[in-house]
Amino acid sequence: MYHTWMRYFTPSPVHHRLGLVCLGVGLQHGTLPPVGPRTLDHHVAIVIRAGRGWYTTPDGHRRTLTAPALLWILPGVTHHYGADPDTGWDESFVDFTGPATAAYTELGYIDPDRPVVPLADTGPARTAIGKIARAARRGNPLLDVETAAAVHELLVALRRARADTDADGDPVLAALARDAFLPLSVAEHAARHGMTPTELRTAVRRGAGCSPKDYLLGIRLGRAKELLVGTELPVAAVARRVGYDDPAYFSRLFTRRVGTAPVRFRDRQVKSVPGGWSTQIPDPDNPPLVG
Repeated sequence: MYHTWMRYFTPSPVHHRLGLVCLGVGLQHGTLPPVGPRTLDHHVAIVIRAGRGWYTTPDGHRRTLTAPALLWILPGVTHHYGADPDTGWDESFVDFTGPATAAYTELGYIDPDRPVVPLADTGPARTAIGKIARAARRGNPLLDVETAAAVHELLVALRRARADTDADGDPVLAALARDAFLPLSVAEHAARHGMTPTELRTAVRRGAGCSPKDYLLGIRLGRAKELLVGTELPVAAVARRVGYDDPAYFSRLFTRRVGTAPVRFRDRQVKSVPGGWSTQIPDPDNPPLVG
C-alpha cells in the first residue's frame, strides 16, 4: 500500500529564461511500485528520507539504496528503481530542466557519475520541495517563478547535505576551510585527511565544483578582503594572516584574481561602505541600523 500526491506544470518559454524551471513535484510513501525502465528528457531529484530500495544502473547492475539518499534521474539516461516491497520508502521528488542545469553540473551540484548520493540530512531539501508543493496550489499566478526559485534552493540544499567525507568520515570541505590559512600544499592537505591528492581533488570537485587549490584560494582571498576593509592592518600583515609569507606574491595574486590591487580595493570599499566593522552575524529580526 502506498500514498502519493503530485502536480505537473508547463512553464512558458519566458520562464525557461530564468535558468531553471520546475516541471513537477510529488510526495510519496509506502511500498511504491517500481519505476521504469524508462528514459526522460529532463532532470529529476528524488530525495529519499526513510526506508530502502534499489536502483539499476544503465549497464544493468542493481544497487541497494538506503535512506537518507538522493537519487538523480538524468535526461537521456535509462533508469529503473523501486522501493523494497517489505519496508517501502518515503520519497519526495522534483522534475526540472533549463539551461542552468549545465552550469550546476559543471560546478558539481549535479554529478552524472553519481546517480545515488548518500545524504547527511534531508530536512533542508524537503523544505525546498515543500515550498514547491505549496506554490503548486491551483490558480497561483506566481507558480512558475516561485517554483523556479525553489529549484535553485533545492540544488543548494542537496549540495550542503551531501555526505562527501575523508578517511575518518569528516566532511572534506569543512576541514579544508578550517585549515585554509595554513601554509600547506594540496598534497599535505590530502595527507592530513588520510587521502591521496587524487582522492582529495575528486572529493572537492564533487563538493565545490573546483580544484582544491581554487577552493582554498577563494577562502583566502575572501578573508583577505574582509581584513582589508574591516581593519587597518598593512597589506603585508593581511598576507601573513591568510597564509602568504611573501607580500609581493600575495599582491600579484590578489590583483590577478580580484581585478584590483589590495590597497586600491581597500580604498574603494572604505570610501563606499558606510558604518563600522563587526564580526557578529546580524539578527534578521533585529538588524543593525546605519545612523
